[in-house]
Amino acid sequence: MLRRHTPRGVDSRQLRRVAAVLTSLTALIATSIVAGPATASEASLSCALGRTDAHHSEGVDGWNDAYPRPNRTLDAVMIFLSFPDAHPTTTPQRLSGDYFPATSRFFDRASYGTFTLRPHIQKHWVRMPHPSTAYGIQRDWDSGRRAGYLRDAVAAAHRSVDFSRYDLIYLVADPSAPGVDSDATKVVNLDEPMHVDGVELRRFVTVFEHSPPDRNVLAHETGHVFDLPDLYHRPEEGKGNWDTYVGDWDLMGSQFGLAPDPFAWHKWRLGWIADSQVDCVELSHPTVHALRTLSAPDEPGERRRTRLLVVRTGRDTALAMEARGAVGNDRNICTEGILVYRVRSGTASGSGPVRVLDGHPGTSACWGASVYPPLADAPLGVGESMNDTEDGVRIQVQGRAAGGDWVVKVSHSS
Repeated sequence: MLRRHTPRGVDSRQLRRVAAVLTSLTALIATSIVAGPATASEASLSCALGRTDAHHSEGVDGWNDAYPRPNRTLDAVMIFLSFPDAHPTTTPQRLSGDYFPATSRFFDRASYGTFTLRPHIQKHWVRMPHPSTAYGIQRDWDSGRRAGYLRDAVAAAHRSVDFSRYDLIYLVADPSAPGVDSDATKVVNLDEPMHVDGVELRRFVTVFEHSPPDRNVLAHETGHVFDLPDLYHRPEEGKGNWDTYVGDWDLMGSQFGLAPDPFAWHKWRLGWIADSQVDCVELSHPTVHALRTLSAPDEPGERRRTRLLVVRTGRDTALAMEARGAVGNDRNICTEGILVYRVRSGTASGSGPVRVLDGHPGTSACWGASVYPPLADAPLGVGESMNDTEDGVRIQVQGRAAGGDWVVKVSHSS
């Protein structure tokens, strides 16, 4: 159930005064948006962090060509692997329904129609040469046995699959095989690529899920194929909470999250948000900004409406702000409002390159549904504010404009 905030310290007369000036604020905001290059790979905005050597760096000043860029139609083949020690109890067609068309629809909504993931489902089982138990399948997989699994899978599938036709490869193991561990689902990157059908195969999505699988698990793994990092916190020895960095926000934190739409920062990196939709905030000139809800679909002429505010706070750090609402991929969201998070382009995947700032540190929300209730109510509602003492930034949510945009003021904190 969506939690509604009651603005703190703002009575009904104050709210009416805020509403009365929104029309004029919207007109003012419309003149302050700075146009820029069409894609993040050409980013020249002052708040665009540079790429670093960190694994899956959050830098937006260029694209790593080792990864396919999802700004067009990409073709993915889904191959189903069986083993001598088990007889499949389902069919490839039924298993593929666990992932498609849901995964393609997720990306279509997230990219505002910019990216199409086109699946090619193999209709038969490909028999592996060894029993499933021989490969030692597990989360932290021995690299030698994992490499053997991939070699066997490619060799067995090559009889019926032309790998040169595809941009992504999904290898789905028979979930009923005794050696299959659902916790081992991941993207495997090869230091030395395989050469098949005249192309280099460097990256595979290995799927070991039970049926039905974890929600959005394939979209999460596919995000890694596009150079997105893991945003969860991995506790020592696996004991503790995995979701303390970003909670429900962005499926790269948790595929179970109530608000899985990728952060606006990630959409900027991938080219789904243009520079013209990013507003770099200069604290020396406090201004009011209008933010379009992130998961709301694009409409004609909207490519200039701001979806991301950024305050650059250092060489490799920035503070980002976006509006989250109950629409599209975020339809099950716990709390609507302005979400604030810190980005570090020098921090590697899994080490906290993005951390959500909690707008309500004394409360939690959506127990039983949220992956991390303390951050489920992190966004700021109308009339609320946040002082980020680390960077000296104050964020105030002043209201909603006539078209539904959130009205936000960003300034130095006192």
